[in-house]
Amino acid sequence: MIGPLLRVAAQTAAARSLRVAAHDVTMRTLLALGAATAVAIGAACLTAAAFIVLERQLDAAGAWAIVGAVWGSAGLFYFAAARRRRG
Repeated sequence: MIGPLLRVAAQTAAARSLRVAAHDVTMRTLLALGAATAVAIGAACLTAAAFIVLERQLDAAGAWAIVGAVWGSAGLFYFAAARRRRG
């Protein structure tokens, strides 16, 4: 009599923990996607603002060169940091 009741209780607890785990994974994924979207939009807006300010001081080619150099150096820094962390 107790065996089947314990089995039902264990199955209920296991199902609940699976639902909680699935909810946690879903929320973490949505938060990561939201954060990535915010970073991408922020980077685009800051790049556009920097380009506008630089274009007022220089010509368009010089402004693009400076913006490209900044993003290139940021990419190299990220690459170096990722290699150091991995190795």
